[in-house]
Amino acid sequence: MESGAKEEGKVLGYNSKNVKKVALLSTLAALLDDPILADVPKKPSLSDVDTLINLELGSAMCISSFKLDGTFFDVAVMNSATVKDLKLAIKKRHVWANFCLAYHNEKLLDDGAALQDFGVRNNSQVHFLPYVASKGSGRHSKRRKHRFFHGLNKHS
Repeated sequence: MESGAKEEGKVLGYNSKNVKKVALLSTLAALLDDPILADVPKKPSLSDVDTLINLELGSAMCISSFKLDGTFFDVAVMNSATVKDLKLAIKKRHVWANFCLAYHNEKLLDDGAALQDFGVRNNSQVHFLPYVASKGSGRHSKRRKHRFFHGLNKHS
């Protein structure tokens, strides 16, 4: 009789990992449709949810990122976040090339620096600035001159 109950459980799928996953996903979908949770991404990662919970608890901050066309979007990062953490959060929402993030016209170039070192706090606004690498920055190598005929005079 016990084996019959086990068979019935397998047939109904109550012990199946797939059924549990489907139930979890449907519950998550229902929660995300709630207007209170409008700021949660449609397919949130665990770190996204954790950051948003910490935002509500006060240990994370919301930062507005202004694009060059004047539009903006908000991202949430922990209070202890670095410039790199902010860039990764923005990269999920926006891709940029030849631009860098700035706060009060100070470029946020050091990925390891804490955002608080620049004065970035909750409800701060960052924006994009054109980025031109300086010669001393070491980020881009010097362009090399290609000389096709540099060895011809030596052989003649």
